[in-house]
Amino acid sequence: MRKFNIPHTFELKSIIELFALWIKQGTLKVNSDWNKDLKIKFTVQDPCNIARKIESDHIVNDLRFVIKTVVGEENFIDMVPNRSNNFCCGGGGGALQAGHTEQRRAYGKIKFDQIIETGADYVITPCHNCHAQIEDMCHHYGGSYHTVHLWTIICLAMGILGENERTYLGPDLADHGLEKEDA
Repeated sequence: MRKFNIPHTFELKSIIELFALWIKQGTLKVNSDWNKDLKIKFTVQDPCNIARKIESDHIVNDLRFVIKTVVGEENFIDMVPNRSNNFCCGGGGGALQAGHTEQRRAYGKIKFDQIIETGADYVITPCHNCHAQIEDMCHHYGGSYHTVHLWTIICLAMGILGENERTYLGPDLADHGLEKEDA
C-alpha cells in the first residue's frame, strides 16, 4: 500500500509475529515439556520471503522464539549462515512448479549440506515451498532428517495434533502424545 501511496488503516503481519505475540501473552499455550526426555533436535529454514524481503530480522527472530519455546532452547540448532544471510532452499519463485527438477535440486544442494551439518533430526519451516523442496532434497540426496511445518510442531506442543496429521512425521514423533487404547 505504501508503495503505491494508497491510504489504509490496517497493518499486515506475518502469522509468525502473531504466534510469538500470543505465546508471550499466554494466549497460545505451548511449552517444550514434551521434548525434555526425547531431546529431538530441530533446525529452521528461514524462507526468503520473510528473511530476505523484510527490512529487518524481526520476523525470523520471532520464528526462533516460537521454535525454542515449543522444542526447548537446548534442542534447537541454528544453521550458519541464517536469518537474512541464509542460503535459499531453491524451491521458491515458482521453481517447484517449473519442471526443472535437477536444476532446482542442484541449486538447493548448498541448503541440504547446511541442514546435514546441523545434525538436526527435523527441519521446521513456515513456508510450504521450502517444506516441499527440503523434503524432496532429503529423499534425493539420502538425508535422514524429517521436514515439518511450524504449525505442526506448535500443535504437537499444545497436545492437539491429530493422528491423521502425523503421517509425515518420523517414528520418534508419529505416536507421541496420542492416547493409547487398552487392548
